[in-house]
Amino acid sequence: MVSHRERERSHRCANMGPMTDRAAVTRWLAAYEAAWRDPDTSVLAAMFTDDASYLQAPYARAVVGLPAIKKMWDAERDGPDEVFTITTEILAVDDGVAVVRAEVRYGEPVTQEWRDLWVLRLGEDGRCSHFEEWPFAPPRRTVPMREAR
Repeated sequence: MVSHRERERSHRCANMGPMTDRAAVTRWLAAYEAAWRDPDTSVLAAMFTDDASYLQAPYARAVVGLPAIKKMWDAERDGPDEVFTITTEILAVDDGVAVVRAEVRYGEPVTQEWRDLWVLRLGEDGRCSHFEEWPFAPPRRTVPMREAR
């Protein structure tokens, strides 16, 4: 026998559209890192919808469509051999939208680092239709004038 609560939850889920859970987001994040390391951008087709939008910053013009995302992807990285580490933490998942904190460090030794918030919308097939980065770099240390002398 199905309880009233289970029936209500099932009804809500059936009418909410695409559902995204932490497991789906975790899989997508692993695919993102693997794709950044892969020389072939065709792997992006498994991650992004054909008409996906990708914002590299909140006020940036969106890169729209898989071909444009592939082109941007190649232009933004030094190549598949680029040395970097990435750690991610899923902060929230709600109704197909996930918010993730990502820390990326490039180089060995580290020459550049970012702490980002990512907002992504995943469909039922696990592909992203909207990706938005909120990138933050650490402040550059400035040397006070008296120390520079």
